[in-house]
Amino acid sequence: MTINVNPEILVWARETAGLSVEDAAAKLQLTTSVKSTAAQKLEAIESGNKPPTRNQLNAMSSVYRRPLLTFYMAEPPRAAPRGTDFRQSPDTRGLRANAMLDALLRDVRARQETIRDILKDEDDFEPLDFVGSVTVAQGVLHAVTLISRVLEFDPLAPRRGDAEALFKRLREAAEGAGVFVLVLGDLGSHHSAIPASVFRGFAIADNIAPFVVINAKDARPARAFTLIHELAHVFLGQTGVSGAISTESPTTEKARVERFCNDVAGEFLLPGGRFREGIAPFDGGDVKAAQAAIEAIAARWSVSEPMVAYRLHRTGDLSAAVYDALRAEYAARWQAKLARDRAEDGTGPNPRVMKQFYLGNALMGVVHRYVRDNALSHTRAAALLGAKPGAVEPLLRQFESKRGSFVSTTRAAH
Repeated sequence: MTINVNPEILVWARETAGLSVEDAAAKLQLTTSVKSTAAQKLEAIESGNKPPTRNQLNAMSSVYRRPLLTFYMAEPPRAAPRGTDFRQSPDTRGLRANAMLDALLRDVRARQETIRDILKDEDDFEPLDFVGSVTVAQGVLHAVTLISRVLEFDPLAPRRGDAEALFKRLREAAEGAGVFVLVLGDLGSHHSAIPASVFRGFAIADNIAPFVVINAKDARPARAFTLIHELAHVFLGQTGVSGAISTESPTTEKARVERFCNDVAGEFLLPGGRFREGIAPFDGGDVKAAQAAIEAIAARWSVSEPMVAYRLHRTGDLSAAVYDALRAEYAARWQAKLARDRAEDGTGPNPRVMKQFYLGNALMGVVHRYVRDNALSHTRAAALLGAKPGAVEPLLRQFESKRGSFVSTTRAAH
């Protein structure tokens, strides 16, 4: 059965998915015949010379990651607001990677808007006053003080555990303050993984349901830095996506904001007046000497070595050449670890446990409570959890079994 659709919709959906005609034809499993190639068949459909079949529209919906109803619209929709693009390295992002990022941001936006509507109906609903409470002009220390107060976290206090333990602690504090913190790095499968070179974090600065997304594909020890960086955007009241750290002097307002958020995260995690205590002076132009100092500081403050290197570079204790060399070495080390992990045999962690970790306790807590109160259908819950309806109950039971070890102190859980 053929379907009458606006061909412009088909072209728009393919192009915004970052696919060429040839790539799309292959993914849609169109076949080459004696009369025409697979690409020519798709061109005929997109030109309006041949209407698509229902099966072809279903395939396009899946491959282009668009709801089926989109293809029945009269014309392509205008681009939805994504916030500000704070990324400083456009050369690292291809069309396909950007399309996958856009799809992820659309999904996160949809979840955030649903959670926002849910929270607004709460009888004791109160907007969060810290969203948009900071300006760049007030300075880094002012922002660090306010974030510390909201998270009830003393940056100067002794720390225990490694960088991942610190991230867990800060995430629980942020969720307790009302921020939803998700760790996402693909569109539902490893085939759609979005590298950290494309984005590191994303913030929705909403005073009802602020969201922070951290790229799951980035190095795990770097997550605490990204979390505080994105929280700085929330406190600035700025929604947007962030990329890799740039050491170039900022020349635009967006670059200045990114530098500010990086400096806030750096000062929060490594307080300027304290983090070098007990570390013998070293030559900032000597890679090995700097490396030893960085390792000691990272262990003492439960942060990643790349984060320490960046902080020392910003304070002038590390030359640009040494910083660049160390940054390349740390990146190579992380890629090697990922390769080892992929090569290892074994079943790995329980998928439901990992799903719960990626979604965070704040989001899981809201979904759990509303489903159990019969105020949220399993279908809507599945959309919020990024799961199939049949997977909702197992996820909720998993959440219930772990509630003793999970914090449910967000405003939504009261």
